[in-house]
Amino acid sequence: MNKVFPGENDYAAAGPKAHPGGEAGCSPLCCSRRRACLSASLLFLLATLAALITLVTILGLPSRTPGAQACITLTNRTGFLCHDQRSCIPASGVCDGVRTCTHGEDEDDSLCRDVPQSLPHFLVAHCGDPASWIYSDQKCDGTNNCGDCSDELSPVTVCPRCGPGWWHCPSTFFKYCDCISRRLCRDHIQHCSDWSDEYACPGP
Repeated sequence: MNKVFPGENDYAAAGPKAHPGGEAGCSPLCCSRRRACLSASLLFLLATLAALITLVTILGLPSRTPGAQACITLTNRTGFLCHDQRSCIPASGVCDGVRTCTHGEDEDDSLCRDVPQSLPHFLVAHCGDPASWIYSDQKCDGTNNCGDCSDELSPVTVCPRCGPGWWHCPSTFFKYCDCISRRLCRDHIQHCSDWSDEYACPGP
């Protein structure tokens, strides 16, 4: 028979003795190191978060507005609204190989992968020839962009009469249709088939 000493069972039931002032099995030095590590980790996370907030503030974030949006440029032409909701670039500035919007969305592959089919309808104008097209801001600009003047004349396009800085006449230039720039008036060269640019046009 095993001999049991007084208090032996009480000691066995009590289990390992805890260190005063700390967790079981953790010395004061160990606990201090854990707290230091946690503090350092927290400071690192806060510093990272602050850096991200600063970066977003400086660069900005693209708008979550889905799809392309139309706008009116300073020259009263159809334009493309950038994601910053402030910049309006000319329609002809989309998919031209130059990133004009801050985030480059005017050259995004979703727009430019299959021009003109991939372009929003408001950026495209069709010519008299169904196979030909121009950007919508090139319509009614006084220039023969379609090659057959269908972007300047009816019945394909209805444009207002020549605006300021232009003279109305049947042009002899392939570049123009029924308006020429007043800069060409009275320069001793025939630009209108009726010579009105030399005898009637008041000049610039």
